[in-house]
Amino acid sequence: PAVRLQHGASGLEPLAWSEDHRVSVSTARSIAVLEQLSDVHSGGQDMVIHRTAVPAPGAACMLKVGPKKEVAECKEKFASSVDPTVSQTFMLDRVFNPEGKSLTPMRGFKYSSWSPLGCDANGRCLLAALTMDNRLTIHANLNRLQWVQLVDLTELYGERLFEASYKLCKADTPCGELGDFPEFQRRHSMQTPVRMEWSGICTTQQVKHNNECRDVGSVLLAVLFENGNIAVWQFQLPFLGKESITSCNTIESGISSPSVLSWWEYEHNNRKMSGLIVGSAYGPVKIIPVNLKAVKGYFTLRQPVVLWQEMDQLPVHSIKCIPLYHPYQKCSCSLVVAARGPYVFWCLLLISKAGLNVHNSHVTGLHSLPIVSMTADKQNGTVYTCSSDGKVRQLIPIFTDVALKFEHQLIKLSEVFGSVRTHGIAVSPCGAYLAVITTEGMANGLHPVNKNYQVQFVTLKTFEEAAAQLLESSVQNLFRQVDLTDLVRWKILKDKHIPQFLQEALDKKIESCGSTYFWRFKLFLLRILYQSMQKAPSEVTWRPSHEDAKILISDSPGTGSTEDDQEEGTSKQASKQSLGDTGKGVDIDDTAEDSLHQSSDTGGHEPMVEKLLEIQAQIEAVEMHLTREHMKRVLGEVYLHTWITENTSIPTRGVCDFLMSDDGYDDRTARVLIGHILKKMNKQTFPEHCSLCKEILPFTDRKQAVCSNGHIWLRCFLTYQSCQSLVYRRCLLHDSIARHPTPEDPEWIKRLLQGPCTFCDSPVF
Repeated sequence: PAVRLQHGASGLEPLAWSEDHRVSVSTARSIAVLEQLSDVHSGGQDMVIHRTAVPAPGAACMLKVGPKKEVAECKEKFASSVDPTVSQTFMLDRVFNPEGKSLTPMRGFKYSSWSPLGCDANGRCLLAALTMDNRLTIHANLNRLQWVQLVDLTELYGERLFEASYKLCKADTPCGELGDFPEFQRRHSMQTPVRMEWSGICTTQQVKHNNECRDVGSVLLAVLFENGNIAVWQFQLPFLGKESITSCNTIESGISSPSVLSWWEYEHNNRKMSGLIVGSAYGPVKIIPVNLKAVKGYFTLRQPVVLWQEMDQLPVHSIKCIPLYHPYQKCSCSLVVAARGPYVFWCLLLISKAGLNVHNSHVTGLHSLPIVSMTADKQNGTVYTCSSDGKVRQLIPIFTDVALKFEHQLIKLSEVFGSVRTHGIAVSPCGAYLAVITTEGMANGLHPVNKNYQVQFVTLKTFEEAAAQLLESSVQNLFRQVDLTDLVRWKILKDKHIPQFLQEALDKKIESCGSTYFWRFKLFLLRILYQSMQKAPSEVTWRPSHEDAKILISDSPGTGSTEDDQEEGTSKQASKQSLGDTGKGVDIDDTAEDSLHQSSDTGGHEPMVEKLLEIQAQIEAVEMHLTREHMKRVLGEVYLHTWITENTSIPTRGVCDFLMSDDGYDDRTARVLIGHILKKMNKQTFPEHCSLCKEILPFTDRKQAVCSNGHIWLRCFLTYQSCQSLVYRRCLLHDSIARHPTPEDPEWIKRLLQGPCTFCDSPVF
């Protein structure tokens, strides 16, 4: 479905698609976040989208360039200056005057950027947002319904500069007085963000109190400023706020009028190199070395690498860096693509024995108008560009002996959506969908009176391609491939059966390797098949039933209605309902389902019921297999991290008995593991007790625990402990529940509680 935006799109590259399948849309009042869900509990064929928003701050952002009183005096002095080059420059510059006064307010967002997966407290992506008035903040979606601002980096960076007297290093010459207009401009330009980009997750070493080293995950955020400086923030993971900031280093790029930024991350013979690709509004593009201190396995460039040096006045609008494998050179390489006007500049970076090889060129003849947005599929290197006239180009890189060439084809959105103007595009993480921001195009040579901004979705892969990619996936995580599973879901709901080739290929995978990923994929297919067989409700479930209300009134004492009146009222209601049904457009599938129900006396309904019961039995069998596999993992953790006769708070004896209770389940690994654990426990049972009545909670069900007095507690699917509290977590698709970690939990239990859902790979909230 097309998603209508409440406000117009704003900023450069207003669309961004995260690794955890959320689309951020920068608008004039907020960032609209559209989360794609592959819902196994819905029978509708449409894409399921969960919508939230990050509101723009109410107050304008004032950059810290000095003491408040002195800044106010300088502003008044510049505004009333006799020199028009000072007064007019000051009054019209929105960096100096973000509140606007007589000018229109600077509301909305300029740019947004998603972090890699695994950065927030739930193991999902963080959102860095840059407002029109130059406020850079980081947000997290911790409870699914609300976005929380974790830190304001503009404020922190301003305080750092103020403490350092606006000098990058101690050797710098003393800065001038704030009352000098050039100094006033310099202090603003050195903290006005242009773009920001996240690096990949890297590992740093942290020294503990006993001088032991432990590996800690960290991520870098590079912020490009108006004067060409780059601030590299280092955050410890999971990022919780200001206390998670490890360091902030400033690099001088030497590029005048910078316009765009991107990370260059290259891996060669298990040696990782990184740098920052910076583009200028005048044309040049170069890689700046980044020295990553205390980061394991990273090396840096010795000097900057110029990718394009000519000042040809073609501004660099967007840069993408794609890691690829060179089939002729038999090594990894980096493809850097940049949108420059209507052209695409590309550069192939390859490390050989001779050093760093750089091949570059331009792709011309793509668009008649400047490129407004560019996105790249990092799975296969395909690049998509669009101009404002509704034309999208798909560029496929093809390697040659020396470098590469591009094959490109035109995607006319007018053939799909009619006459439209495009404002931004973004491709999904696995390349299944292309999101496009559109407004109405010209009709009969006339522009539309009103603009309605919409986010439209275009399918880029067929069902067969999506299924093959899921079967051969190296990720082996359904949640990280939601765009592919959504195509499979649509196909099964449409055809009401699982294609034979997919069923056979999946069975072969399960027999050959037995990975739980393929069992989870099988469970997903069976659940969707079950939903496709279900009869759709004739009425909306939330709408109140009028017939029930009439019955309640007639049954209530003192109404004085007779049986004849009741019969007449019922017949009128039935006739109204039948008339209403004939007036609606009834689907063919619904009528077919109804005919099945009507012909139950002839036995037509029985095969459908038997089919549903058969699918339900298969679902329960797969769920039980996945439960047993996870139980074995939990018991393995218990065995590795406990001493003899230690109460771990995990119902170890109950899990062991539950695994061995089924005579048909014969797993030698499980039996050996249980034998070792029971030997360690030394006849101790350590049962769980009900917190209300202190009775023993037996382990008879994997989903819940019931004491002898009838108190029911839900079980955590990650540790199989009973959740005896009013607050617990649920997985994204509401498959299972999990308890919150407590301070007294050991590290290995906290690590178990960080895991995803064992049935659908979804994160837990």
